[in-house]
Amino acid sequence: MSPGGWALGGALVIAAAVLVFLVAAEARSVRDERSSRRSLWREFALSFVLLILFVSSWVGQAIAEWQVFTDEQRSHGEEPAVGDFLATFAQSTLENWQSEFLQLFSFAALAALYIHKGSAESKDSEEKIEASLHRIEAHLGTLPTQPAAPGTTWKLPDTPLEAADDR
Repeated sequence: MSPGGWALGGALVIAAAVLVFLVAAEARSVRDERSSRRSLWREFALSFVLLILFVSSWVGQAIAEWQVFTDEQRSHGEEPAVGDFLATFAQSTLENWQSEFLQLFSFAALAALYIHKGSAESKDSEEKIEASLHRIEAHLGTLPTQPAAPGTTWKLPDTPLEAADDR
C-alpha cells in the first residue's frame, strides 16, 4: 500500500473515532440530563437538528462529488475507483472543514481577547449595563456603602423608598 493509502486509512480511522466519540457523548448527555417530564426532542432538539444537518449535507457532498469524480474519470477514459474517490472526497472535506474551523476558532478567540465597542460579542456591553445601574442607584440614592473594615458586610443606605415600604 502506498504512503497516501496509509494516510487516507489513518484519516478515516480518526474520522470514525471522532464520530463514535461524538455520538457517545450525545448519548451520555441524553442519559444524564434528560428529565421524564419533557420529550426527548424538546430537550435535545438543537443537537439532533445539527447532527441531521451535518450528516445530510455531508452525504449530499459525497453524492455530488461522486458524480463529478465519475464524469471526470470517464472523460479521461478511465474507470472510476472507489479508493481514488475516497482520497479526493477526504481532501475536499478536510479543506472545507479547515477553512470553517479556522474561521470560527479565529472569531471566537479574537472576540474573547479584543473589544469592538458596541458589538454584541464584546465585554463592553456588560460595562455599559453596570455604568447605567450605577447612575440609576446614584440618582435614587441607593448606592451601597463600602464596608468600613474587612469582614463587615455592605450596607444599603436608608432611603425614602425603604421608609415608604414600612408604612
